[in-house]
Amino acid sequence: MLRLGLTGGIGAGKSTVATVLTELGGVLVDSDVLAREVVEPGTPGLQQLTETFGTDILAPDGSLDRPALAAKAFGDEESRKKLNAIVHPLVGKRTAEIIDGAARDAVVVQDIPLLVEGSMGPFFQLVVVVWVDAEERVRRLTGQRNMSEADARARIAAQATDDARRVAADVWIDNTGAPGSVDEQVRALWNERLIPFERNIRERVVARTHPELATADPAWESQARRIIGRLALACGDKAVRIDHVGSTAVPGLDAKNVIDIQITVRGLDDADAVGDQLCAAGFPGVEASNSDEPKPAYGIGGEADPAVWGKRFHGSADPGRPANVHLRVDGWPNQKFALLFRDWLRAETGTATEYAGIKRRASEAAAGITDYRSAIEAYENAKAPWFDVAYRRAWQWAADTGWSS
Repeated sequence: MLRLGLTGGIGAGKSTVATVLTELGGVLVDSDVLAREVVEPGTPGLQQLTETFGTDILAPDGSLDRPALAAKAFGDEESRKKLNAIVHPLVGKRTAEIIDGAARDAVVVQDIPLLVEGSMGPFFQLVVVVWVDAEERVRRLTGQRNMSEADARARIAAQATDDARRVAADVWIDNTGAPGSVDEQVRALWNERLIPFERNIRERVVARTHPELATADPAWESQARRIIGRLALACGDKAVRIDHVGSTAVPGLDAKNVIDIQITVRGLDDADAVGDQLCAAGFPGVEASNSDEPKPAYGIGGEADPAVWGKRFHGSADPGRPANVHLRVDGWPNQKFALLFRDWLRAETGTATEYAGIKRRASEAAAGITDYRSAIEAYENAKAPWFDVAYRRAWQWAADTGWSS
């Protein structure tokens, strides 16, 4: 099962995208619809509202008079909290019922207007934001919903900014075109990303990409933060810390378009304990990658002992955002070196440039090799001699600068 969080500002056309996803087979959970459903006449929700805010929030037919409720509930923060304390748990319960009743291979689309404002992104394997610029949204709200311009602008201003939505978005859908023009974007998303993503989670398959260098992308950092949020939720207190490591964590450094994340754990038992949760979050495990190659090969003291280079490895099931997730033990040399190497390259631009050249030659060594495992092996083997020397250089830099993780 894949859970997708769908959001966007008022007037952006989120409901249009939800409709297309539903037509393609998605299971829609509309939070606005559920919020109305749980306070219909005869429900415990409506009874709780009248007990809290009085019977004058009812219309003559016994249904909820929403403007009357709004006048009372949104007058102060305390009243708003009381309203949320009644409605939100009921919506959550109904949402859980719908999800529990969905098929094992379902793509569940949760339409949540305030997903960004509520920092709910980590609860979904993917967040889709539907966007239209503010002026066009004002035109749509005044023209299609008969809303006053002042009201439209006030509602837009009360919601998350476009910048905040971009930070939260795994997928950004531009809906500024004519009616129906967004449909093709949504179909492509469904066929090329959502269906393979769901299947990979269910079958515990990691999405792979050939080791080709990509131009440094500033968006890698925000993509890593979104991944870290999901991993933190999956790991709970088993994670000591979670860090963006590897080349994509070094600004300006060309790299494979794969985000590397390190989860530091107290022991490999903790890493094993969160394996199923990580898979459910979209990061299946790979049993064949349970250790790092000791660096340098001839060792420094006891650091060549393979036992202290053990780890657990998971990868992203999302074909649209490949990622490597390394679970390493706090204080072991592989855990420390991942942090040291990143910080060394961030601080020493000359070394980063040197490493970029090594990576370029390694990528060339893997070019033309169609088998993924063979290509990765060729890529890593081409870098290995440099890393044996770099390991010592990095630790010398750490000693000279007083570096600490």
